[in-house]
Amino acid sequence: MSHQVAHVSEIVTPTEPDPGKAGWRAVRKHFGISSFGISAYVAEAAGEALVGDHTELDTAHEELFYVATGRAAVRVGDETVAADPGTFLYVQDPAVIRSATALEPGTTLLVIGGEPGKAFEVSQWEREYVEGE
Repeated sequence: MSHQVAHVSEIVTPTEPDPGKAGWRAVRKHFGISSFGISAYVAEAAGEALVGDHTELDTAHEELFYVATGRAAVRVGDETVAADPGTFLYVQDPAVIRSATALEPGTTLLVIGGEPGKAFEVSQWEREYVEGE
């Protein structure tokens, strides 16, 4: 197979979203991607947490956030960036706390991550939620 196609609405949300949190779409798992981590988060309402406060100290991942639709407030350390559709935000330092909140209904955030110079490994967090390990 040379390629696969899927709309974000066709990608399974492996867990029920917590109240006030956007639905997580397991993009990496859906396509069987093994070279990098990638997830999408789709908010039904403004104010929903797309990505909660976290660091990447356990994985040493860099992360690239991309606002595909809607608008998001992305917090990186002490700074908050208002991100419109088409905005990329790159977080290099795994120790920096980051999060994102939908500013309008239908906001879709794509998050791509990996550890520089290392072959990709599925994180413990994803194994628990997607793989059931």
